[in-house]
Amino acid sequence: MSAMAARIHLVDDDEGVLRALGRLLASAGHIVEKHRSAEDFLSLYDPDECGCDIIDLRLPGLDGFGIQRALGLMHATRPIIFLTGAGDIPSSVRAIKAGAVDFLTKPVDGSALLAAIDQALEQDTRTRLMGAERRSIEDRMSSLTPREREVMDHVVAGQLNKQIAGDLGIVEKTIKVHRGRMMAKMGVRTVADLVRLVSTTAQPH
Repeated sequence: MSAMAARIHLVDDDEGVLRALGRLLASAGHIVEKHRSAEDFLSLYDPDECGCDIIDLRLPGLDGFGIQRALGLMHATRPIIFLTGAGDIPSSVRAIKAGAVDFLTKPVDGSALLAAIDQALEQDTRTRLMGAERRSIEDRMSSLTPREREVMDHVVAGQLNKQIAGDLGIVEKTIKVHRGRMMAKMGVRTVADLVRLVSTTAQPH
């Protein structure tokens, strides 16, 4: 998964549920953290920790949707699986639309929960790899000089060196120098590779 072990966070105000699910997940080889309230969970939340969160929808005080909104404001990406003893279609649709991986009713079927966790962990891995790639590209872009960035924008737009030189009021030979340095800093050899990198950073987070 990554250098950091995945951790499953259980958020439920029912001690019996926490114990039962904790045993189930531990027997499947997962590292488990238990929280009796939304406030306890949020106060200890570490967005850099990989894994997923299993949250009871009907918590006293801040409920599961409240936690989901709070995590959204933090731009947290760790996947959420909702549990509820009063499952209904509108709530499940709302949960999934808001980004939850799954919505399971209590008493939870163990195999269904473990399957949902596997899906959530795969999603978390993909999201973190994409985030790391995006940050790497943004770092490379930030290393460009203003002129190299201008040249890059024109190259991505499909312009030839001669056209770029005309637009920027620079001789074509100088454009070639800027272009070569820009391509080296971006770590690409072809325009197609450059376009792919730039489009990656343009995608929504």
